Amino acid sequence: MAPALAAAQNEKPNIIFVLCDDMGWGDLGCYGQQYIATPNIDRLAAQGMQFMQAYAGSPVSAPSRASLMTGQHTGHCEIRGNKEYRSGSVTYGRATDYAVVGQHPLDTAHVVLPEIMKDYGYTTAQFGKWAGGYEGSISTPDRRGIDEFYGYICQFEAHTYYPNFLNKYSSLDGDEGVTRELMQQNIEHDFFGDDYYLRPQYSADIIHRKAMEWLDRQDGSQPFYGLFTYTIPHAELLQPEDSILNAYRARFCDDKTFAGQDGSWYHAVANVHAQFAAMITRLDAYVGEIMDKLEEKGLADNTIVIFSSDNGPHEEGGADPTFFNRDGLLKGLKRSCHEGGIRIPFIVRWPGHVPAGVRNDHPLAFYDIMPTFADIVGADNYEARYRNPRLGAADHFDGISFLPTLTGNDAGQLSHDYLYWEFDETDQIAVRQGNWKLIVKRGTCELYDLATDIHEDTNLAADYPELVDAMKEIVRQAHVDNPYFSVTLPE
Repeated sequence: MAPALAAAQNEKPNIIFVLCDDMGWGDLGCYGQQYIATPNIDRLAAQGMQFMQAYAGSPVSAPSRASLMTGQHTGHCEIRGNKEYRSGSVTYGRATDYAVVGQHPLDTAHVVLPEIMKDYGYTTAQFGKWAGGYEGSISTPDRRGIDEFYGYICQFEAHTYYPNFLNKYSSLDGDEGVTRELMQQNIEHDFFGDDYYLRPQYSADIIHRKAMEWLDRQDGSQPFYGLFTYTIPHAELLQPEDSILNAYRARFCDDKTFAGQDGSWYHAVANVHAQFAAMITRLDAYVGEIMDKLEEKGLADNTIVIFSSDNGPHEEGGADPTFFNRDGLLKGLKRSCHEGGIRIPFIVRWPGHVPAGVRNDHPLAFYDIMPTFADIVGADNYEARYRNPRLGAADHFDGISFLPTLTGNDAGQLSHDYLYWEFDETDQIAVRQGNWKLIVKRGTCELYDLATDIHEDTNLAADYPELVDAMKEIVRQAHVDNPYFSVTLPE
């Protein structure tokens, strides 16, 4: 911690960032959802600012989270796709898990958000999905500024809500690194076949309880930063048989059944509409418990609460995003650089600072979160402080603080010249400049005017060749080659 900041640390706001998994822009009541009850998140929006043009860092999980962590867009950050690492194997309850498992590591030469928060006096924690490095890699929570972690190091393992193990780390407990905590009651039942449905340890509830235990320990003597990366509503579409699920089963009488999927961990499930809706309402209940705990401890007024999603809606494990988003306002799903894959819900509540009940159209992206938090904690000129001197200007910081917008100072808000995304798995690139949107698919350019065509139906590339050429030049400037991830640049 910077010594000069120690005396003022109690004046800093706490931050809780709830980042859910694969929730679409229209999956919440406050964004127009008519079939799913989200009273707590809707209340959060009514008490704070709701962003209508907020963007994830990527259309899939790991690179989107990397953008949030690094303050870099996916033309610069190390992680640009869901690259998996799995080696060796161990067996739990007749199911095989890999001995080493996880995603490509975050670049250790570039600072990440929790490291900045720790420097400025915050205790830090993350509960849920890490996806920033495989087990035993150079980038696990214990090595990247996290004081306490509980959840999944590997997002591949997070494809099951009744896993064989979860990961944990606590500096307070003297842990030397991330370890596995076996779900003993789960592994008594086979992972494959009908015995799986007898597993009782539901990871989403367990992770949430750990997060609440951590929150309950905070007493206001030190500012805290908690990133709650809940896996709901990612597939698989399974959860406890309780009143939340049964209420939706009664509501969706013409529901669908998912028969399972070869080559995946997604198990067969009936009532997929009910399951998906209940998962979001369950997540909403978690948010309500977080807010209640902050109120109980007298911390609500000095805590910034943010709610968002890592990318657009999925259709995996039987999920049916078309059913729940029947207005069809946005085109594309997870893995697409169309608006539906990257435009996400984003809500901020900060009493006394963020005006309540405001809908804001400021375009922001996940890489704007780092400079915004730096502004909030008083990290002046954070880029100069944290830029790697060995890399110099090649150590990119791409974000712009949106603190002026948050505090109602729209006139003082700087804007991006452009927003940028690239995603190797579907070979797509996107640039938004003003209301113009360029999408490059396997090297072929499409151009849309979001002001009149938010669904991106009319390709105007042939009508505006000079604009396309100018935006292609932005792509060439924004993209830096990466040995692990590649896209086809436009000619």
